[in-house]
Amino acid sequence: MVKRLSDAEVQSRMPSIAAWKRTGDLIEREFAFPDFVAAMRFVHRVAAEAERTQHHPDIHVLYNRVRLGYSTHDAGGLSERDFTAAIAVDRLLAG
Repeated sequence: MVKRLSDAEVQSRMPSIAAWKRTGDLIEREFAFPDFVAAMRFVHRVAAEAERTQHHPDIHVLYNRVRLGYSTHDAGGLSERDFTAAIAVDRLLAG
């Protein structure tokens, strides 16, 4: 079973994903792209990473914007897996 992080643990990890925000038991970030095709390419890359790690985000596509949200349902909130996934997504965007 995956361990749910305490509020203090979540707060201490938030600086490592500065572009993300916390909304209750969810960390989320919105990304903007030049067009729909670029947004979908990004979603494809996120999906491949999610399958590789077996940790899947909520994905909302709004034409050229993509909003991702992570929470660990098995833990009933945020876990280390969510922060690891957010960092991996940030790296996908940078690379």
